[in-house]
Parts: sequence; C-alpha cells; structure tokens
Amino acid sequence: MDGVPCLRVSQCHAQQFRRCLQLSGALDLTLCLLKNSDGTVLLPILPSCLSQLDLHSLRSRVASDSACEIVWSQSTLQSKRERGKTGGGKLEKILQELTESHGERWTQEMKRDLPRSFQRHGDLVLLGGGSFSLPLWKKMDQQLWSAVAKGLAAKRLAKMSRISKDGFRSPVVTMLLGEHSWVKHVDNGIRYEFDVTKCMFSAGNITEKLRVAGFDCRGETVVDLYAGIGYFTLPYLVHAGASHVHACEWNPDAVEALQKNLEANGVSDRCTIHHGDNRQLQLCDIADRVNLGLIPSSEDGWPVACRLLKRTTGGILHIHQNVTSPLANTAAIPSINDATQRVSGKKADREVWQAWADDTANRITCLLRDITGALWKTNIQHIEHVKSYAPRVQHVVLDLDCRPS
Repeated sequence: MDGVPCLRVSQCHAQQFRRCLQLSGALDLTLCLLKNSDGTVLLPILPSCLSQLDLHSLRSRVASDSACEIVWSQSTLQSKRERGKTGGGKLEKILQELTESHGERWTQEMKRDLPRSFQRHGDLVLLGGGSFSLPLWKKMDQQLWSAVAKGLAAKRLAKMSRISKDGFRSPVVTMLLGEHSWVKHVDNGIRYEFDVTKCMFSAGNITEKLRVAGFDCRGETVVDLYAGIGYFTLPYLVHAGASHVHACEWNPDAVEALQKNLEANGVSDRCTIHHGDNRQLQLCDIADRVNLGLIPSSEDGWPVACRLLKRTTGGILHIHQNVTSPLANTAAIPSINDATQRVSGKKADREVWQAWADDTANRITCLLRDITGALWKTNIQHIEHVKSYAPRVQHVVLDLDCRPS
C-alpha cells in the first residue's frame, strides 16, 4: 500500500499507546505523530514491525475500552528533524529581519544564540537559560520578545535561568511577554495548572507517569511523599483508581497548584494534602503503596515510608534514585565496534542498577525491622529506567515489595 502505516488511536489514550509501541520497538521514532480533527492521533509504525503487531494485546495493556486500528496515512508525516528545521528557520528569518531593521548585521554568533529547545504550555513558551545572551538583544527590548513569540506561535514568553537552592527546587523564571504566568498543561488526559515562575513541570517523567497510570490500585491507600503539583498523585487517582491518596508537599506554591489540579480533575474528595515536611508526618500503618518520587535521592524519606506501610499486610515502595555508572577504563579494553559498545554499556548500567537495588532492599529490610520490631521480607519486583539525567547518571525507579514475615 501507499503511505505510512500508522496506529490510529483516541487522543486520550495516545500517550499510553505510544509508550507501548516504543517499548516493543515498533514506533517509528523518525516521524512525528499526526493529530486529526476528529480527536484521533496517528502513531507512525515501522513497516518491518507491522506483521508482528498484536492489536488485542495492545488494547489490553492500555485500557479494555480503548480503540485502535491500523491505517495507511496518505498525508505526509513530517520527520522530527525537518520539523525542528522548519520551526527554527521561521524564527531565524523573523529575527534576522528585526536585526537588520535596527541597522545591525545578522551573524553566525547570533544564530548560535537562538533557543535550541523550549517547553510549550498552552499559549506560553518557556525558553531555556542559554539563549539570547548577547548584549545586542537588549537594545531591541520588547520588540525582540514580540518577534520571538511570533516565530514560535506563542502569546506569552518566559525564560528560565536556573533552579533555585531554596529547598523547594523552585525555578528562577522571568516573564518576558504576557500579563500572567499561570499555565494549563494536559498530559495523558490529566489537566495540570501551575505558575511557571514558581513551579516546575517535569516533562521527562512521562514514561513513569504512564506506568503509574497503568497500575491497578483499586481499594488501595497510597501515600505520595513528594507530591509537587500532582505529577504522580493525579495518575494514581485518575487512572490507577486508588481509593485514597495522601499527598505530602512542603512548597506552598506547589500545594496551591495541587489543590487546583485535584479540583480540575474531579478527584479532590479522594485526596488529603499534608502541607509541610514529610519527616514530621504523624501518619503510620495506613499505606498499601508509597511513592518516593524525589531525585537525586529519596533516602531521607525511607524511614517515613517504612512507618507508613501497613503492619499486617505490608505493601509496595516505589523508590526513585539517580544512579551513577562507573566510567569505563577504555585503555584496558580492546577496540570494538560502536554497536557492541552500546550493548555493553547498557549491560553495565543494568548491573549498577541491580547492585543499588539489592543494597536498597537490604537497607529497607533493616529499617522495617528496627521500626516495627518484626521481621520483614523484601522482594525486588522491577527496576524501571525513567530517563538520562546527566552523563553516566540515570534516573531509575525500584518497585520493592515489602511483607511482614
């Protein structure tokens, strides 16, 4: 057939289907997905994987009532590389015209000073801190930001410079264009509202949020020790079906956003917010599941999580951590091809993750014994790789099953 093979799915389930296709290696990562006017999304599939695609299995992994079908798109699906060139080219052209209207010559240095990436939240675009650093831009004042907004199809602009060291991981963000800084963001059918100058939205955690959304937490009480604006609290409530979530958060700005998000998604009646330091939390013996979603390490929360688990039945801890892989001694290794190096690297990473998980399981077992005065057994259910945080540093999650023996 002519065209590109695609999986057509509803927009509300698109992220979940996308993750399933990507994990199975069937998603064509070189092409952009295509949103249709009828509320469906086309996910491009590698032709070589088409015959092995099991639609029934895909549906069961996402949702029993989800619909999906194979179609051949006659529209041209834009490659991700070309999409980047197109957006960047439009912005560059507009800024070049603006520069020349000010009597300045467009240079390669100015081109290199344009934003390479940005976050889009509705009509607001959040620029990274490494762009527009040349003194020349300051001469153009608001004309510059109006031009940038036009080039990026935005109405409001903001720029992040760094993450503050106030203990809340608050962003240091300056509004460049627009009257207010509250934004709305829809992620896997969940609505988030927050102030970009006071709270962060971690788009890199999408795979873990999708995984949480796939849990079956019916009848469970969940404690989210680092709730933020509801990154994991909301998937537990909206998709995983938790009976009740206790959400702990000490940043007052995040708490304000969390309250709005619980109401916007209609789940505020099944959530209790605990504002303050979770190490001072008075709850104990109530949780079937505890989420410890803090990096680089959630270790300070381990004793709290152990106190929270139900004493008679135990539960599951989801422990986030940045794990550093050792630097390979390349001088002692004979030269091998790149593909082999990639495979060896991944194997080495997994070995480091496993060693960290084994050590963590042993320490949690000791903590549970010391806190409860009883013997416990811990079992490593799963180690999930979330994202690369920095060179040789990987964000992983340990699912640790803890039961009294």
